Amino acid sequence: MVYTELEVWKEARILVKLMYRYVSKFPKDEVFGLQSQMKRAVISIPSNIAEGCGRNHQKDSLQFFFVARGSIYELETQLFLALDLSYINDDIFNEVLLQIEVVRKLLNGFIKYFESLIKTKS
Repeated sequence: MVYTELEVWKEARILVKLMYRYVSKFPKDEVFGLQSQMKRAVISIPSNIAEGCGRNHQKDSLQFFFVARGSIYELETQLFLALDLSYINDDIFNEVLLQIEVVRKLLNGFIKYFESLIKTKS
């Protein structure tokens, strides 16, 4: 499986670009706070998808996909916090939230696919 051809990985990259565009406009005192946390969370998503695809066993792969999904939920929470703190406006919030949903749905489908592969081997 070539991870660079996966729609979920491509959409996760779009999410990374969106987040980097917007968090760069956060206040300077957030460079090591929420901004840094959001960058780490969003980078984790395509990175863990790629790492999962590089594993030799489907159960190992699945674990990395679960980590990626956890990072999506972490990022979503941080997005709400950024809105609460007025670091982003409603339009930015909705744009990013929409992309988060795209990635989450694709990743959930990908996880279900891998889970079905594991069940058929049992």
